[in-house]
Amino acid sequence: MKQNKRSFRTFIAIVILLLFVILLENLSAFIPNLPQVFMPTSPLFTVLKKAAVYSLVAVSMNLLNGFTGLFSLGQAGFMLLGAYTYAILMVPAAQKEQVYYLFGGCAFDFSLPDMFESIFCTKGAGAAVSMILACLIALILAGCVAGFFSFLIGIPVLRLKSDYLAIATLGFAEILRAIFQWQKLGKVTNGANMIKGFPTFSSFNITDASGGTVLRLSTFVPFLISTLCILVIILLINSSYGRAFKSIRDDEIAAEAMGISLFRHKMMSFVISSFFAGVGGALFAMYVANAQAKAFTSVMTYEILLIVVIGGIGSVSGSVLASFLYVACSEWWLRFLDSEQYIGSIKVPLLRNGFRMVVFSVVIMVIVLFFSQGIMGNNELNLGALLKKIGKRPERKK
Repeated sequence: MKQNKRSFRTFIAIVILLLFVILLENLSAFIPNLPQVFMPTSPLFTVLKKAAVYSLVAVSMNLLNGFTGLFSLGQAGFMLLGAYTYAILMVPAAQKEQVYYLFGGCAFDFSLPDMFESIFCTKGAGAAVSMILACLIALILAGCVAGFFSFLIGIPVLRLKSDYLAIATLGFAEILRAIFQWQKLGKVTNGANMIKGFPTFSSFNITDASGGTVLRLSTFVPFLISTLCILVIILLINSSYGRAFKSIRDDEIAAEAMGISLFRHKMMSFVISSFFAGVGGALFAMYVANAQAKAFTSVMTYEILLIVVIGGIGSVSGSVLASFLYVACSEWWLRFLDSEQYIGSIKVPLLRNGFRMVVFSVVIMVIVLFFSQGIMGNNELNLGALLKKIGKRPERKK
């Protein structure tokens, strides 16, 4: 009974959070003369979108590194697979010749939006339904492609341990990035050029007949998809499979003695983690409005790993909180350090292009030194209990 109440309160808290995101994004349409920070083009919404995507990828990496104890550095490679799968499937057939103009067109004339538009109407609600279904299927297929490749690479590399596994997965990601930039595969990957012209987060904004935006959903969409995926990961962690993952992390010999198949459960964790990394890669492509292999470097993997460490290895809510803090600091709060500042007529020393990353690195070092287990450690933030505490009425004095 208590568990059901706790789950219900958590569900209500998530719904309130998603509704708040919609309200925040559309606030400027109802209240005039708001500060610039609440405008749709402000850094606030850029941070919210990117952090929502990064939180999903960070949680998927934490499932593997934190809950199963497998040190993998191939997350950027699986994100690349998801991004390209989504982009190739979602570019309309009429635009593929223009996108692949250097290679005389695309090898695949198939397009999910075209397929669903032939089933549903191309106007009004039918067009919206066809786009939503096409995007959902493309996201699932993006995860499936990443999961399939992780299964293939997992057969040899999951027999390795610790640093060797990290090196093998990092090498796989770098090889994959080089292959996708190979000009001979241009009819599929567009070579070193970017693929664009597919639906992005802004495509979900509701418009009127004249093209004006009635309701903005470009921030709500990544929040909704990331939240649903993270909830699935949480359910997995709390299941019998999740307990098996934790036992492998704590002691492989003891886990095997209790009848847990090490290779099968490691493979399961690796594939599931890669699946959600692929979905995260597709969301990242929607965020930047293009898919290009050179964006998915090892630096991206290190960023995700840093978020996991800062949030706490073995904490889902820690990874989510750290994602928003990391993106906000790197993309918004510390941006002023990259430009010259004056106090009256006196120029502030050291402030120049690149100084932001110096200060950001120092901040990260301080966090790691004083929070050696991360912000949350291996604890979780209970949204249901937090909502109950907020809604609790203060007792009256007698």
